[in-house]
Amino acid sequence: MTITAILGIDLSGPTNTKDTVAAAFKPVKGGLTCTDIITEGGDGQILSLAEKLNASGTLAVGLDAPLSYNPGGGDRPADRQLRQTLTRVGLKSGTIMPPTMNRMVYLTLRGMALARMLETVCTDVFIAEIHPAGAMALRKAPAADVRNLKSDQEARARLLAWMTAQGLSGIEKKKDISDHYVAACAAALGIWHLASGTPAWRFAPEPPFHPFNVAC
Repeated sequence: MTITAILGIDLSGPTNTKDTVAAAFKPVKGGLTCTDIITEGGDGQILSLAEKLNASGTLAVGLDAPLSYNPGGGDRPADRQLRQTLTRVGLKSGTIMPPTMNRMVYLTLRGMALARMLETVCTDVFIAEIHPAGAMALRKAPAADVRNLKSDQEARARLLAWMTAQGLSGIEKKKDISDHYVAACAAALGIWHLASGTPAWRFAPEPPFHPFNVAC
């Protein structure tokens, strides 16, 4: 698959867009270069950026949000398998939550809706559900830093430096690094490798209930 633009999105629920970050990248030889960052992103902003990126060719979008739910609730098959995989590399089992669990359902609602809207406004788009923590931990980012992503600014800075070493340029920041920004960059890392045929982990689509890849 020849990709001309990458968009990693750390999504939040539909009434909490201040915690949404989208990071856009252009593929370069051996890596990605950051071209756009949206913070506190609403659906309209994300769709406008996706349309702009799609104008140059195939766009790959990695969404950190469930893009389906299991009939009857609970874990999807992908959730169970990914939880087992991530606990083996030192992440907590709660890193993976069922899409219909408590407030998680609001994120699932927005994820499914945004995926549908992206397919509507883009003419050539590849969408997948990406788990940012998994995209880092399964590529041997320090597990302690991944676990402390939400609470530790220094851990976030080290993870950005680690992703820079993985081929993502233009992402490093000295201060005010949000966990959502790091997760958006990691979502871009995950979708880039998936589109390139080198995912660290992948659960294939099972339509009609689960129509998208789930990957790291």
